[in-house]
This record gives sequence, C-alpha cells and structure tokens, in this order.
Amino acid sequence: MIELLQQVNHWHWLAFGLALLCFEVLGTAGYFLWLGISALIVGAILSALPLGWQMQWMSFASFSLITTWLWWRYQKGKDKIDEKTTTLNKRSQQLIGQFTTLDQDFPVGKGRIKLGDTSWTAVAEHSLKAGITVEVYKVEGIILHIRQKA
Repeated sequence: MIELLQQVNHWHWLAFGLALLCFEVLGTAGYFLWLGISALIVGAILSALPLGWQMQWMSFASFSLITTWLWWRYQKGKDKIDEKTTTLNKRSQQLIGQFTTLDQDFPVGKGRIKLGDTSWTAVAEHSLKAGITVEVYKVEGIILHIRQKA
C-alpha cells in the first residue's frame, strides 16, 4: 500500500481534482468544488516541487479545510438576514406604512378597508370620514391598525 502512495504524481492529483469537480455538478453546494480545487492546487505544487506522499496528503487536507471553511464563512455571511427587517412572504407586514383613501366612513373599532386589491379588517381608535387618507401603522395577525395621515 505504501508503494502505491509513493507512486502518486501530479497527474493523479489533477485527475482526482477534476473528478471532484465533476461531482460538484451533481449539486453539493460548493463543497466538492473546493475539494477539487484543493486537489488541483496540490497537483500544481507537485508538478513544480517534489513532495513525499505524506506532505501531499497533508497539503490536500490543509487546502481542503481552509477553502471549505472560507466557503462556509462566505455563505454564512451572505445568508445572514435580520428576521425583523425581512417581509418576504409576509404580505400583511409589507402593508405597514402604506396609505389609502377611505371609500366610506370608518367607525371607531373594527371595520373593513380596501388596500391594493384586497379588503382587510382594520381597527381605528377614532372615527374616520370617507375621503381622508389613512396610514397602516401596525399589524396584528391579519388585522391592520390605521390612523389618519398626519
């Protein structure tokens, strides 16, 4: 077995790197990409410098850990989204700050308003006359809280 490891040359590392890159096409979220690149780097180094098989595998392991960790850090930073600021797929939360003009008088308490293409249940602390502009300032579940535009 040791004799087999001692015969590994740069062509083996380049073929191994290309095989790992082919596995990346199957959709491994970038991890085989960086393992393949690490194997290609070891192959490139081995073509310039003679290294023992132990150093080849240590180099591959080191490059693999470093590149995979850097990829993970990049992805972690890229995917980091503040839950409080995102309103994707939260249609009622997207309505905060929207303005609409009332079609009819709105009583104190609960009523219905048309905002966009939907009719919403709304709550107002004061009675509001038809024709004034109101603002959605708060949402609780599917109930909008409205007030007269300042």
